[in-house]
Amino acid sequence: MSTKSENTENRQWTEIVREEILEKLPPEKLLPSKQPAYMASWIYTFGVLTMSALIVVIGTGTFLAIFGPSWWHTSVVGHFVNSLHLWSVELFFFFMVIHLWGKFFMAAWRGNRALTWMTGAVSFLASILAAFTGYVSQENFDSQWISTQAKDGLNSVAIGSHFNVLNFGQMITFHIAVMPAAVIVIVALHLLLVRTKGIVPPINHENKSE
Repeated sequence: MSTKSENTENRQWTEIVREEILEKLPPEKLLPSKQPAYMASWIYTFGVLTMSALIVVIGTGTFLAIFGPSWWHTSVVGHFVNSLHLWSVELFFFFMVIHLWGKFFMAAWRGNRALTWMTGAVSFLASILAAFTGYVSQENFDSQWISTQAKDGLNSVAIGSHFNVLNFGQMITFHIAVMPAAVIVIVALHLLLVRTKGIVPPINHENKSE
């Protein structure tokens, strides 16, 4: 008994973390090769469609950030990448809204999945802020109009001095660094929770583990 307690006390934190990860997320759960039959329904496809659109958003946004406004306003290739970025954002929100409503009507917080649901909802709110900072960073008349109209609303709630939509440098930093990082972290946590807790079954599905 004493030997066992000594071994437990002498364990390093890396060993403890490794064992916890392997217990919560074994390889067969993290990267499964099979899924339940009920996932053949179309409503389950909008999660991966949202992720696919997000990958395109990040990829095209990276090129736009590297080459800058003069490139996406004057270059033919820049115009194309800028348009691809815009429409991937549109699809991202379209797929995400359907995914959100689908999970709401499925009561996706069942089976101790409340945190999974909350991280999905928070990622939606963070994405709205990311999209807003993108609209005011376009460097055209559209962004000027949006920013001048938005500043009054932000000033009315006393955050205009901290979140200045007329400051291009601040908005582009939020758009290409702060908000993408927040969205990626929240989405990654959401996916880990989905893998940990499993895919929520339909309400009328007989699942003995529920």
